[in-house]
Amino acid sequence: MDTQTQASPRVVVVGAGWAGLGAAYHLAKQGYAVTLLEAGSYPGGLVAGWQTEQGRSVEAGIHGFWYPYRNIFSLVDELGIQPFTPYTRSSQYSPHGLEVESPLFQMEPYLPSPLGTFVYTDFKRLPLSDRLSALPLLYSVVDFDNSDDAWRRYDRLSARELFRQFGVSERLYKEAFEPMLLVGLFAPGEQCSAAATLGMLYYFILAHQPDFDVRWCRGTVGEQIFRPWTQAIEQAGGQILANHRVTDVIEGEGDRLTGVVCGDEVFEADAVIFSVGITGLKKIVASSPALRRREEFRNVQNLGAIDVLATRLWFDRKIDIPLPSNACFGFHQTTGWTFFDLNALHDEYREEPGSVVEVDYYHANQLLYLDDEEVLPLVQANLAGCLPDFGEAQIVDHSVIRIPQGVTHFAPGSYQYLLPGQTSFQNVFMSGDWVVTRHGSWSQEKAYVTGLEAANRAIALCGLGQTADIIPIVPDEPHIQAARQVNRWGRSLLSQMGLPL
Repeated sequence: MDTQTQASPRVVVVGAGWAGLGAAYHLAKQGYAVTLLEAGSYPGGLVAGWQTEQGRSVEAGIHGFWYPYRNIFSLVDELGIQPFTPYTRSSQYSPHGLEVESPLFQMEPYLPSPLGTFVYTDFKRLPLSDRLSALPLLYSVVDFDNSDDAWRRYDRLSARELFRQFGVSERLYKEAFEPMLLVGLFAPGEQCSAAATLGMLYYFILAHQPDFDVRWCRGTVGEQIFRPWTQAIEQAGGQILANHRVTDVIEGEGDRLTGVVCGDEVFEADAVIFSVGITGLKKIVASSPALRRREEFRNVQNLGAIDVLATRLWFDRKIDIPLPSNACFGFHQTTGWTFFDLNALHDEYREEPGSVVEVDYYHANQLLYLDDEEVLPLVQANLAGCLPDFGEAQIVDHSVIRIPQGVTHFAPGSYQYLLPGQTSFQNVFMSGDWVVTRHGSWSQEKAYVTGLEAANRAIALCGLGQTADIIPIVPDEPHIQAARQVNRWGRSLLSQMGLPL
């Protein structure tokens, strides 16, 4: 039985990723008796880094930190750490060679959204006529305002249907939008929700000119960010327990949970925050009668996740890689991949005699169960298809990490099954990059923000402490605000007249 003090409200947080760490940190600072349970060996979940037997740092894929990640940047400032590189430029390759180079948008003269993205992105082969075919799509960007109504309307469509309906040319779709989906939503367009596509596209690219600028961790996220963060949680009185997989919950009276079960251990709770991914929550629900009795939790079984293959290669020589971050398309029909020059991004590899390259594949179901001996020549051939010098180099060491069902899949029709932050249990709250929020952020920033939102709900329930200050996204530019207002008036008028929308 958990023996934490009864003097403070007891909160059990399940899952030690961005969301769980965010909730636990804030609640511990407010005097709560926080127990953070992590099924894996390291806090951080799928983004935790570790070292191989040879002492080389690896992690389950590289994660960027985009310009609008205002809450995460505020967190690292509070922790007093400097984990990030400067903002970097990026490029995109196909089997035909270099396709796109992106500048540092914040360094270019500012243009109203989305003109900056359109004008300053350097397409090497895509004709202007194809790029202009995206103009009608701007109506959907205005119409999709992240409201519940907009999500329900657009979630019925796939991204492929969305782009086809708005007249996007086949070439623009194949060479720009689908590659973005494969590395942004991790699946081909016919398998992605149009609502999620518009939310991701607007947040990362279209809302404001600098939004696509990205920087990277100067080492593994686990070492650079999560280690000092977990130390701060423990210093604030929080308890972090790795290798604790939740198997059940204990239901009390009045739509409340009174405890969380990990095998033979029971952790009593005044509030519970779930901060696990879809795959993790599906496993917990499957083993818990109390959760299975609730339709909202049963419906999580309708959601899915996507396979990831993360490789890290050490070469016998330095290879000239023009830009440190690169996305690739056209090498595999339904799989997107990225590669990163870790000599340029990670401090520990700056003096390596040979190139160290991270290559990550998304929607990698057809690659996941290949042996390392089959994966390595495939990866090297793909790299050589972008930069031929990779074909002459020798791999002297490698890491291959397989992550089945590792990242969230926003499939068409999935919105109706996503859980809100407040569940039908009075004292159970949800957080994570797949949880419904009106904040408007995405990916790691969204996970962290929903963790803070869950902490604030626990504070409202228990009545102890100050709520976390959550930095909102930068407001829409005035012309976008005006266009959305006119659109809402138009939709309301058509609805009153009984005309189809």
